[in-house]
This record gives sequence, C-alpha cells and structure tokens, in this order.
Amino acid sequence: TWWATAEGYGACLINKPELIQDMVKQVRNEVENPRFSISIKIRIHGDLTRTVDLCRKAEAMGVSWITVHGRTVEERHQPVHYDAIKIIKENMSIPVIANGDIRTLKEAENVWQITGTNGVMVARGLLANLAMFAGYEETPPKYIWDWVDIALELGTPYMCFHQHLMYMMDKITSRQEKRIFNALSSTSAVLDYLTNHYGI
Repeated sequence: TWWATAEGYGACLINKPELIQDMVKQVRNEVENPRFSISIKIRIHGDLTRTVDLCRKAEAMGVSWITVHGRTVEERHQPVHYDAIKIIKENMSIPVIANGDIRTLKEAENVWQITGTNGVMVARGLLANLAMFAGYEETPPKYIWDWVDIALELGTPYMCFHQHLMYMMDKITSRQEKRIFNALSSTSAVLDYLTNHYGI
C-alpha cells in the first residue's frame, strides 16, 4: 500500500534487490536451523527480466520460497499478470506461490493451473470468506461466531475486529444493512447487532 512504499518498505523494495539480498542473508546468518523457512512476497516489474533476476538472487541468498503478486507497484485494480507469474515459476527451482485477485476456490484452482505454481496465496478473498477452502461461497454464520470468540478472547482492537467482520459479512448483508453495520462504533453495538440480525 502507499504508506508502506512511502516509508521505504513493502512493494518498493523490489527496486532495491541488494537490500533484499542483505535482509535474507542477515536472517539466514542469524537463524541456526538450516531448515528454517525464509520467504519473500513481491510484486512484478514492468520489465519481467528484472523480476526474474531479483527472484534468482533471492534464491541464491537462501530464500525458501517466493510469493508473487502479479501486478506492478503502480497497478492496483488492473488485471493480474498470471502469465508473468508463470514465467517466474519456470525460471525458479524453489517453490513459487501465486497471488492476486483470488476470491473463490474455483479462482484459486484456476490460478494454480494457469501459473503452474506450487500453490496460491489468498488475501482479501479469504478475509471475505474464511471458509473458501472448505468449498463455501460465503462465510457461514458459525465462522463469524468463531471470529467473535477469538477476537474477544485475544482482546483484538475494535477497528480490526469490526473491519474483519465487515469483510466476512459483505456477501450476506444488504446495502442498507452494510451502512448500519459499518457505522457501529463499539464491540457491544456489534454484538447486539449480530445477535438481533443473525442470532449469533
């Protein structure tokens, strides 16, 4: 996201391959267990040869696996370049994980097939549907209840607690319900709303 790039970390690091190499090397030197897994997650360059070169350097420094989000740093909502991820995978000997715009189990399977990667990483799609990999099209109420229990037990900050619920309930709430739910400002108000509307 923009704030990470502005602070000099996150996706902007793909333009600092020496720094990535140094970071990986430092971690590898500090951890005594040679089986300890070190991974990186990157976006792609407009010039894919730069991305392949970066990945090869990271592999040479001891990265265990690489997740590739198939967009450039500048791209936000444009289509994901799954073809680029496939090319990166074909040039690596370590596992490569595909990432970007995977919102359903079917999409996860399609991306895995198209890219030939070792797996997929899902972000927003999984936030919206915690049961995606169990084959559900939307988050079942039981999973919402499980999140409430976990969040309350761990003392999750309200903003995180509420934001995750907003994602989970996106497909099961009407526009009017969303307006009401998204405006709630306390844990007790959220619990009351869930109890009254969903019997949770």
